[in-house]
Amino acid sequence: MKNSIIEKIKVLKQKKNAIILAHNYQIGEVQDIADFAGDSLDLSKKAADTSADVILFCGVRFMAESAKILSPEKTVLLPDINAGCPLADMITVEKLKEKKKEHPDALVVCYVNTLVEIKAESDICCTSANVAKVVNSIPANKPIIFVPDKCLGSYASKMTKRDLILWDGYCSIHTSISAEEIRLLKDKHPQAKVLAHPECIKEVLDIADCVLSTNGMIDYVKQSSSSEFIIGTDTGIIHRLKKENPKKNFYPASSLAECKSMKLTNLEKVLFSLEEMKYEINIPEDIRLKAKEPIDKMLSL
Repeated sequence: MKNSIIEKIKVLKQKKNAIILAHNYQIGEVQDIADFAGDSLDLSKKAADTSADVILFCGVRFMAESAKILSPEKTVLLPDINAGCPLADMITVEKLKEKKKEHPDALVVCYVNTLVEIKAESDICCTSANVAKVVNSIPANKPIIFVPDKCLGSYASKMTKRDLILWDGYCSIHTSISAEEIRLLKDKHPQAKVLAHPECIKEVLDIADCVLSTNGMIDYVKQSSSSEFIIGTDTGIIHRLKKENPKKNFYPASSLAECKSMKLTNLEKVLFSLEEMKYEINIPEDIRLKAKEPIDKMLSL
C-alpha cells in the first residue's frame, strides 16, 4: 500500500513539475519522499532556485507562506490546511500595532515563525540560526521589539548584550523540555553531547554543549567525532539524524517534544494534495511585498 502511494506521488510530481519540501520535524516517511529536508527558510530559498512550477510544502502554514513570499509565480501547496503553528498564533497584527505605538522609536525583529501579516508589520526577519547577527545589525541606540518567541529573544539578548522588548510568546514543545530530564539522560549517557534549540528555556540552554537551529544540529552531528547526542528539540529530527549518521546514537531530551501540527502530514495527504492541487496558499500582493522586505533585509546581511 505504502509503495503504491509513493509511486503515485513520484508520477504526479513529475507530471506537474512539482518539488516536495519537508521540514526536519515531519514524520519519517514524509521526509523520505521529499526532494529536500531542512529548516523552513532554507527550504523556501531552495525552492525559489528551482524550475519547479509547484511547491508542495510539508510543514506548517507560515512555512508555506514563506515559500509563496519568495516564489509568487509558483503554486504553493500545504497538504493539511489545519497544520498551523501555536507559537505563530500567539501574536496578532492588532496587538503588534499596539506594541509599536507603545515604543514608536523601536524596530521590530520578527522570527521567521510568524504568519505573513506579522512579517508585513516588521522591519527585519530572523531565524534561530542568525538571530544574533540580525540583532547586531541594528544600531545600538535603537530599541528592538522582538516577536513572538521570548525564549529565542532572551537567547539573542544574552548573545548580543542588547536589551530587547520581548513578546510573551513561546513554543510549548520546546518549553516542555526540562533541564532535569537532560541531567538524568546525562547520568545514563555521560559521553553524550547535549544539543538544544534556542526556543528552549534558559535552564536547558545553560547546560547544553551547543545551542543550534535544526540545520545547525544536522551539520554539527555530521562533523562531530562524538557518537552520542541528547537532542533538545522536536523528536522528528531524529529520523534524519539517524538516517545520515547510522553509526551514532541519539536520545530525545523529552519524549513529549513532539509538535502535533508538524505530524499532521502523511503520504496519503501528500498524494491528495498533488492530485487535487490542495491546499493552495495565496497572499494578497500588497501584503506579500511588505512581508518580503524584512526577509530581504535579513538575507542581505
